[in-house]
Amino acid sequence: MAVKNKQEILDKLGIEQLNSMQEEAILKISTCSEVILLSPTGTGKTLAFLLPIIDSIDDDLQEVQALIVVPTRELAIQIEQVVREMGTGYKINAVYGGRSGSMDKLNLKHRPSVLIGTPGRVSDHIRRSNFATKHIQTIVLDEFDKSLEIGFKDEMEEILEALPSQVKKVLTSATKNIEIPSFVELKDPINIDYLDTQKPKIQIKYVDSPSKDKLQTLLDTLCHIGNNSSIVFCNFRDSIERVSDFLYDNNIGHVCFHGGMEQIDRETSLIKFRNGSSQILLTTDLAARGIDVPAIKYIIHYHLPGKETEFTHRNGRTARMHDNGTVYVIKWENDELPEYMENIGSESLSISCTPEASEWQTIIISGGRRDNISKADIAGFFFRLGELKKDELGLIELKQDCSFAAVKSSRIKHVLKTLDNGRLKKKKVRLKLA
Repeated sequence: MAVKNKQEILDKLGIEQLNSMQEEAILKISTCSEVILLSPTGTGKTLAFLLPIIDSIDDDLQEVQALIVVPTRELAIQIEQVVREMGTGYKINAVYGGRSGSMDKLNLKHRPSVLIGTPGRVSDHIRRSNFATKHIQTIVLDEFDKSLEIGFKDEMEEILEALPSQVKKVLTSATKNIEIPSFVELKDPINIDYLDTQKPKIQIKYVDSPSKDKLQTLLDTLCHIGNNSSIVFCNFRDSIERVSDFLYDNNIGHVCFHGGMEQIDRETSLIKFRNGSSQILLTTDLAARGIDVPAIKYIIHYHLPGKETEFTHRNGRTARMHDNGTVYVIKWENDELPEYMENIGSESLSISCTPEASEWQTIIISGGRRDNISKADIAGFFFRLGELKKDELGLIELKQDCSFAAVKSSRIKHVLKTLDNGRLKKKKVRLKLA
């Protein structure tokens, strides 16, 4: 039986109370046909539009009733995971590039109530008539300005043209003063703007680099930060490879994340960053918004972005939900800085020591949601057969055909030796280090 009770859903998510933005957004989305929701990254916009969507679903209609369009694969995966954790009982699917279109088509044969996807993949499925659009009551254009920025205008227009004329429209962004494209055809939208009332508490500081090649200064900055979670932003994939090689040569553990990586490698990097196996994420602007990562204490700009909005989004990965954060900008003395970087103080670094290797490592398990395996099943597998104590098993994440678990580094060899080729529920599973 489907679950619509808001408090029951919040209990499953471990949320005691909604914030003021979420309360207002839920009310307005439930009662108004056009809503523009503006709120900083990390303030809970996803739950704010999911709760009224779930409440509006017709249990007797086995068709797609809500469509959520997002700019990146990672955001599609993140929202899909949130809906699953809500435990509503409704079918949910995410479609995006980098995975088999035939798998999408198979999933869409049994219609999900909520479909999430990137503009290119969603428009392709609409073109192929892989699902009907006439039953869709709500469309959410999540981070709509990012979708436009990376070139999805035509696909988004095609999607909206295929929807019923009376569809409810919800647009979300973490950016102010963004022009709404005419093809969205908003008539009298309700604006919910929390960008000024929920400004993050961020300290921004320069770190002066004595040379144009800023690699040593980056290393010094990471040593200054110590064993704390941090994201290092670069502007180019080639730069990431160069920086990554330098960090490995200096025994600095990290993971990389950029658009040139295979999807499974991108997901694995984020999982290792989330569960603490790696405390440094080296990335492009792909990680500036729309990814699910924990609260980040430090942001480091190895390169500055060209636009102030992207600078704001990058920094939005820290100081989330009223927390504090620090942003370091590595600057060579001859760098020409953009106007938005005026009046920023500099900081002299106190170098302590090289960050220690994480006490966690990530294991991949060859069984997942498709095998009816749950997080509790995996935990029991590690506790009973692997003889782990509770503090030796960390975050567990389920995917369709595999799972990931963080295990204390000191217990990795024992776990691989004991559990590889073991039976998890009814499935014989293989284990390997991610």
